[in-house]
Parts: sequence; C-alpha cells; structure tokens
Amino acid sequence: MKTRTTETKVETTGNNSVTRRTFLKAGCAGTAGWLISPPVVHASRKDFTLRVLGTNMTLQEKIRRQAEKDLGFKIAFEAKGSSGVLQKASTRPESFDVCEQAANSINVLWQANAIQPLDKHRIRRWKEISPLCKTGRLTPEMNIGAGDAPHKSLYVQNDGLLGTQETDQVSALPHVHNVDSFGYNTNIITNDESSGNESWGWLFDERYRGRVGLVNNPAIGLLDAALAAQAQGLLQFKDIGNLTRNEIDNLIELMVDYKRRGQFNGIWNSISQSVSFMKTGRVVIESMFSPAVSTLNGMGIPVRYAAPREGYRGWHGVLCLSSKTNEYVRDAAYDYMNWWLEGWAGAHMARQGYYMSIPELIREHVRPVEWNYWYEGQVATQDLPGADGRTAVLKGDRRSGGSYYDRLSNVAVWNTVMDSYEYSLIRWYEFLTA
Repeated sequence: MKTRTTETKVETTGNNSVTRRTFLKAGCAGTAGWLISPPVVHASRKDFTLRVLGTNMTLQEKIRRQAEKDLGFKIAFEAKGSSGVLQKASTRPESFDVCEQAANSINVLWQANAIQPLDKHRIRRWKEISPLCKTGRLTPEMNIGAGDAPHKSLYVQNDGLLGTQETDQVSALPHVHNVDSFGYNTNIITNDESSGNESWGWLFDERYRGRVGLVNNPAIGLLDAALAAQAQGLLQFKDIGNLTRNEIDNLIELMVDYKRRGQFNGIWNSISQSVSFMKTGRVVIESMFSPAVSTLNGMGIPVRYAAPREGYRGWHGVLCLSSKTNEYVRDAAYDYMNWWLEGWAGAHMARQGYYMSIPELIREHVRPVEWNYWYEGQVATQDLPGADGRTAVLKGDRRSGGSYYDRLSNVAVWNTVMDSYEYSLIRWYEFLTA
C-alpha cells in the first residue's frame, strides 16, 4: 500500500508571480537553445543504445528517429501500457535508462529505489519550465485540484522524501501533460456549448443506457466513475483524490449495478479500441483521450471532447532516471531529457492535443494557425494535421474548453495513486467480471 510522503504546503517562489497574460511568454527569456550547437558525442557514447521505457503515448517511432538525429546516439524505445511500465520500472531498474511515467506514479518508483534524483542544474531550461509543474498552478489564483498534482512529488527533500519545498534535486523532469474528460457523438447527443451543460454525470445518465464506454484502467476509470456518480448526486466523496475503502466499495457496487442494468457497452483497453467503439456506433459517449477524438474527427465522425462543468481529470507525464544508470549513459540520458523541452517534440505532441512544460518554445515548430488552435483555443481557420499528417481538426472547429490557461484552470482532480490503490485494483477486477 502506498504511504503518502509528500508535503502539503505549496512553496511560494518567484514563479508564482506570473500572470495570466505573461505565463506563456516565460520561454522568451531563455538562451538561444542548445540544439543549435548539439552536444558533443564522445567515442564511448557512439556504440551504445539509450534504453527508454514508457507508454505508446510518447514513445513513437517518429520521435525516436528525430531524437537520434539530433543527439547523435542510438535510442531504443520499449512501450507498454501504463501499469506494465510501472510494474517493470519499479522491479527491474537495470532494464532501462530513462523511464517515461505519470507524475502520480513517482512515489511508487521512488520508494522502490528504482529511480535516482535529477540534478536540477543539469536541466538546461529548468527556469523556463511552467509553474504548473512546480506549484500545481499556472497563476497564484488558480485552483490546484484534488489528487496528485504534479508538484507534490517533485522535489527531493532533505530527509530523502519527496515534497513541494524547492531544492536542487528533483525526482523527475516534467514534460507532456493534458486534461482528460469524455467524448460524445454530436449527431446523437446535442449540446449548447454556451450553456456549460456538459457533465461527467452523462456517463451514468440512463438516456444513454447500453451506449456508454469506460476506460479499463483502475486508477483512471475509477476517477471517471467517481466524478460521474458525484455529478449525478448518486454518491459524495470527502476527498475525490483519495477515496477511502468504504467509498471505493460504494462506488464499485454502484458501477456493478449499472453494468448489470446494461448501462455500459464497452470497456476499452487502448486508444485505437476507443476509436473503434465510437466509429462502429457501439457507444455514443465514453471516457476518451485527446488523440482518439482527433482521429475520429479526421474520419468525419463528429465527436466532441467535453469540457465538464465539474472540471477535468488532469495528468502530467515525467521523465525519470533509473537508479542503475551511471557514467556516460547518464550523461546521454540528461541530453535526451533536455531534448524533450526544446520544441520539436512538444510540437509533435501538440498535434495530438497534448501540452509541454515549456509551451513558448513550441511556437518555433508550429504554424501560427496551429498554435492559435491548440494553445490559444481559437477557431481553426483551416484544416489542421495531426501528428500522423492526416487531418485532425476541421476548419471552423474550436478546441473544447478553450485555451491552455482555461483548460488547466479547470482541473477537478489529478490522476492519483490513492492510499487504497491496491484495494481498488481488487474491486475494479470485481467490476470487470461482474
């Protein structure tokens, strides 16, 4: 069972002085960028391969090839589901050099001695990284949200635990992040966008019985169901980011009841499967990730990614360093992690609907029309491509939820590893088999 070791106090630093108008401009203060003068590749580094463990979300072949080209050494990606990544990373740190993982899983890896601290001074653009990653909010007035906000396990404290007090060592490098909700077919479910009527409660709405899909991930699916149950007034939770065993029991019993009554018609295991569910009409509303919505819209299937009035479920990805990585391999690992912040990778991820921890650098790698749609929340003035080059956004569309600032201002709960995580796994399996 997870033992919570993070501090609750948010340290006030100079980063908190950023305003809504200026937070995206922070990157302009940086240096010209080290990719203009690539790091020197020593002979000892030419014949090795940097091993990166992570998920399909970021470990994409196009990214691997570009990183190899820019950095000058070989890189091997091993992509798994999020639970598979966490299991392997926590038990076999000798099997990887760099791990891409969710910020809410860092405590698990840290307590397993699977990762080592990062020297903040070796992260070339550390000062430019968004305050969202360092304080949990873009501006001081923003709501942080329940659960494992990205800053809660960021800094290595003097006692060896992880917390929010700023130090020279960090547990991981924050990079890709986003907010998630659900998608729905607007040919079947209509909604007046200006009314702010979209609600997580729709997942439990009996009008859509037999046409609802959920994600088969206990840490994520349970939160989606909790948000839906609370929105419908079926259950209330003291802390939705850290459900008690009794609250989990009540939620699972409710989900089993709705499942037996035929509410759900699909529990998907991959983004492609969620696309298939919606494309074939098996579901008309389901938990979704951003790339699936873009893919369906590119197919001409009108799926809208909801901006729930109760708030989003947020998540933040990080890069961490194996406890077994040392010498020149560790140097290469730092180069690889730094490379992620320089703009090209962030632009590639933006075309899938994801954000990067230094947004401003992405401007150099996307067209203004792309920046305006993905980050500013403006109407697309032309069709826009996804990361695969195919149309992902149609002319006239506007990103649901608005700008980066607006969307990250509306996080109800961050993905989290609860105190009762192991117990929730058991109960989730009971839901699946009911």
